[in-house]
Amino acid sequence: MVPRSARALLSVVAVAVALFATGPAAAAPVGDRVLAALSARLFPLFHAAGHDPAVLERIARGPGIEAVLRARRERRAACGRDLACRAQALLWNEQEAQALRLAAASVATLPAADDGIGGQANREIAGINEIVRTYALGGRPTTAIDGPGPIGPQDQNARLQAADWLTDTPRTGSAQRLDPSIDYALALLDISGRTDAIGHEPLAAGANTAALARAKKIDWRRYRYSAMIVTGVGPEIEGEPLSPFGRYHLRLAAQRFAQGDIAFILVTGGRAHPRATPFTEADEMRKALIERYGVPAEAIVSEPYARHTTTNLRNASRLLARMGAPMAMETVIVCNPLQSAYIESKRFTDRNADELGYQPGRVVRRVSPTELVFVPSRTSERVDPRDPLDP
Repeated sequence: MVPRSARALLSVVAVAVALFATGPAAAAPVGDRVLAALSARLFPLFHAAGHDPAVLERIARGPGIEAVLRARRERRAACGRDLACRAQALLWNEQEAQALRLAAASVATLPAADDGIGGQANREIAGINEIVRTYALGGRPTTAIDGPGPIGPQDQNARLQAADWLTDTPRTGSAQRLDPSIDYALALLDISGRTDAIGHEPLAAGANTAALARAKKIDWRRYRYSAMIVTGVGPEIEGEPLSPFGRYHLRLAAQRFAQGDIAFILVTGGRAHPRATPFTEADEMRKALIERYGVPAEAIVSEPYARHTTTNLRNASRLLARMGAPMAMETVIVCNPLQSAYIESKRFTDRNADELGYQPGRVVRRVSPTELVFVPSRTSERVDPRDPLDP
């Protein structure tokens, strides 16, 4: 017979062994407001799916997708602790992307742009791949001002490890249960300090409060043009809030607005030049128009995300749609003669086709060396995380 004290000891040991074998109780997912906002901005389709377990289940059981998701899990697990391999395993190849696109397209309730759920799914999958290549695998960003910036191997390894851990740590409303690649992409941006895409949310509040309130009650028929789009020209000198060309644009804008036939001035330009600048170009332009030229705040709409001339026009078109401006109504683009000629050129048309996949609108006619008449397009409302700093 085993003594009572020995039996008690054996019982304690058995409990300890059981706890060691099973680990701590699974913790409930927690919400992360930053990643939730970034997810909604970059991946609206998969973000919406993550908030509905039934939708995730439907996608996961779509035609051919179960085998794809299983193969992806096995591919990542086979990498062990090789962080670069684990990142590479999260890229979507063409066959996998096609299966996920078809599975997502079968859920009619998911948000989509003018080209449908499949088109939006394609952009979001391509966005995941672009983020992983750029921020995990050392791929070259589209422009030098983008990407993770210059960091050493030790820091890069720490970022990859943190992103890998975060990806496997449950988050409320995440699509992790479908595939970890989406949260991995979000984690990479977060730990690299590149959450630029949500830096000015909500866009309808703050600097735009008065202008958007006016837009709700304005009679657009009173004006010849719905807006004057003032494009950015980012400064290249550290500590400079506005470039010399930007200052010229503001004088042109103030003079043109004084004619009274334009409903709003729409200034567009992000926090892009030079790299890591603290200044947002649209904010600085708006401030100068108010303080230097006396333009009423309620007449100025600020678009603070655009990083390129292509997205100056795309984002302006998006914002006009959001304001309720008639999309068939003409606008005017006001900028320096060099940029104006570029916007009218075939080279710019080709660049839009290459980088955006469409034209954000069309130039109707030239009024002067610094003024083009432009009609925006609703195609610009497509969200494209291939540019994760301004999708």
